[in-house]
Amino acid sequence: MKDTFDKASFIFDNQGPSLLKLKNENSAQRKKKLTLLLSEIKKNEEKIKAALMADLGKSDVESILTEIIGIKTELKFAIKNVGKWMKKKYVPRNLLTSFAEPSVLAEPKGRVLILAPWNYPIMLSINPLISAVSSGNAVIIKPSEFTPESSLVVRDICNNVFTPQEVAVIEGDGRMAEHLLGLSFDHIFFTGSPQKGSLVMEAAAKHLAGVTLELGGKSPVVIDKNCNLQDAAWKIAFFKFANAGQTCTAPDYILCQASLMDSLVSEIRKYFEKFLLDGPKNNMCNIVSESHFSRIDGLIEDARLGGAKIYGGNKHKETLTIEPTIICQPAQNSKIMQEEVFGPLLPVLKYEKLDEAINYINSKPKPLALYCFTKNKKFSSRLEKETSSGAFIINDCVIHHANPNLPFGGINNSGLGSYHGKHGFDELSHFKSIMKSSYITPFRLILPPYNKTKKRIVSLINKIL
Repeated sequence: MKDTFDKASFIFDNQGPSLLKLKNENSAQRKKKLTLLLSEIKKNEEKIKAALMADLGKSDVESILTEIIGIKTELKFAIKNVGKWMKKKYVPRNLLTSFAEPSVLAEPKGRVLILAPWNYPIMLSINPLISAVSSGNAVIIKPSEFTPESSLVVRDICNNVFTPQEVAVIEGDGRMAEHLLGLSFDHIFFTGSPQKGSLVMEAAAKHLAGVTLELGGKSPVVIDKNCNLQDAAWKIAFFKFANAGQTCTAPDYILCQASLMDSLVSEIRKYFEKFLLDGPKNNMCNIVSESHFSRIDGLIEDARLGGAKIYGGNKHKETLTIEPTIICQPAQNSKIMQEEVFGPLLPVLKYEKLDEAINYINSKPKPLALYCFTKNKKFSSRLEKETSSGAFIINDCVIHHANPNLPFGGINNSGLGSYHGKHGFDELSHFKSIMKSSYITPFRLILPPYNKTKKRIVSLINKIL
């Protein structure tokens, strides 16, 4: 293991001399790299689909929808806009600096570590990389050990586009992650759980490194009695079904207006049954590992023992699949209401008045996303204004991922910082203040020693300001 750690440290050290070159590349050079990366993604689409099938049992359709399209969208957006993002921005002068020309220039932060997760192992390795390359950084990616085939694809794609001095992929388990976190990176980009995010932030503090923490939490869905029930049902069912619920922004639990609860549960069940017509293995991702399978199975049994009503819950350990499961009125002290589900389980709770739902949400850590389904603008407006979350989506779930003009990120427990599009470029850049002064400056008139005339000048300036 020591040899592997030494190799990782060598790669880190070897990226140091390239930082100045990367910093001073022009937009055409960065566009060329991004264009090559896009070409390599397109060239390897079949390998990407095969790797995702091997690691997660993803169908071709889901691989395209949830990973490939997202990567291509981000790349095309960056290629189109990186030149504009890189330009020096001239800012207004003020009275005290009217004699100088002020501007702001985006510089790369330096060496960036990307700790990628297993749930979207290719997209969540490549999309942060797009932000890092656009902003001129050197990068080390550490993919998840839980998805080895996807890690190989990410490594091969990066090796075909970049030199190791620009981008390197280092594989390994948690011990490798710990080793890399001990190196003096300038910025660490982590996607994972809030618990692991705290450890990453602690490690980054030792080097005063910047951090982007894309975490998770329990993203609620609030259902108003004045909603389009069919629309809400298929959207919630689909986004809970996708990736077997192993999505940081998947609907984690539902708060449903009491009079609509039975109808909503019935409609969601119909869609889950429809999605499984050909059997779970043909359409549904598997749970990533036996330990995760056991954890999710344990959530079902714990909720059952607590008196919740369970719909579904069929499981197939040999294929690591758990069919979508609705859990009605779980006890508040049940495990499923205490931790992020991150699986195909959907707790449903009822409320009578919106105040109850708002108070419940605000009693919990701030979620990565909050969804609501309603035809009532006052209802959605109250939810938006009286809660806090990384994103707020009306009459849909998860789709904010798909627009690179929107920042993607959490708040407090659900994350720190944001990315996608220019937001990712900004996240991995340092914005340097630049001021070009002139020989003509009023400060020459007020140099020490301070006499009565100089005092009058300063007093006059103070009054004007």
